[in-house]
Amino acid sequence: MILIRYIGWNLVKGWLLVLVVLASVFGLISFTQELERIDRDYDTLAVALYSLLILPNQMVSLAPVIALLGSIVALASLDRYNELTIISCTGFARRKLISAVLLPTLLLMAGLWLCMEYVTPQLQLKAEQERYEKRTTDATWLPGGGVWSTDGRRYIHLRRMEANRIPGEISLYEFNDRGELVRSLKAARARVDNNRNWLFQDVREKVLEDDDFVHQRYAELEIPNLWSRNELPTLTLRGDTMSLSVLYDYAQFLANNGQPMERYLNSFWQRLMMPFTVLAMVLLATPISASVTAGRDRSFGINLGIGAIIGIFFYLGAQIVFALGQLMSWSIPIIASVPAVIILVCALLLLRRMRW
Repeated sequence: MILIRYIGWNLVKGWLLVLVVLASVFGLISFTQELERIDRDYDTLAVALYSLLILPNQMVSLAPVIALLGSIVALASLDRYNELTIISCTGFARRKLISAVLLPTLLLMAGLWLCMEYVTPQLQLKAEQERYEKRTTDATWLPGGGVWSTDGRRYIHLRRMEANRIPGEISLYEFNDRGELVRSLKAARARVDNNRNWLFQDVREKVLEDDDFVHQRYAELEIPNLWSRNELPTLTLRGDTMSLSVLYDYAQFLANNGQPMERYLNSFWQRLMMPFTVLAMVLLATPISASVTAGRDRSFGINLGIGAIIGIFFYLGAQIVFALGQLMSWSIPIIASVPAVIILVCALLLLRRMRW
């Protein structure tokens, strides 16, 4: 048990070391790039805060590479000073070594899922909101001209997002089968619940009757099946920065309304499967760097170089698989699982041939 904790703790220290190095590099790059966007109250201090808030999401996206390189650093360091050789001579079985590696890895996987659901999306959203507030005079206006959505016959445009997730400056247009406009309305704001029901307030409506538009006004008007309350704050964010639950619900909403949802569903499955890729990477790093006598056969730098090459090829290969899968219309969950499965198979084969 002591040896299992010792190996596991060294593994965690390896991950933290690589995390600090990559966070420093990517944080500096983000800060330097963001300095070009200084405007109004968006000064150097605000740029630094923005770069700090978006950094956790970047590091979560790099988790497979961090796990691979960190594991190689930790295990190769132990092997470099013959600690693994001594551990193996005590009768410490290979399955116990794998258990020592798996325990912190499973905790890391759980932590990643929690971060992707409850931590990094909220930090990313806070960063984007604060940056937008400091760079504009009206913080309630949405960037990029607002947000559009459609279910084929109905188009809705959201221009404002006020406090407490209250949408404002809303326009809605409905068309018939011939593509003719049959209804339009504008509302000052709307109350939204989690069942996708919107209660429009201060409504001006035009309805086509007998080839002529009839104007009406309503204090309140309810319309169902629009964005849910939970989706509203993240509509202007990229798919890879949304929480897992919001990504999945929004993809289902788009699918039910006949809208393109592949981009969001791809992001959901890639992020959902990413912790499994982390597991596969850690298992792959084990035979590369922890095989007894490897320290005399290869230098520490060579082990690290092998890990870097694997990380690069993994990233490029994953992008090719995702692009090819979309082109061939393959099952999205299968496409997202392929990189992790390939790495896991390679890791298991190497573990069987591992010298221990």
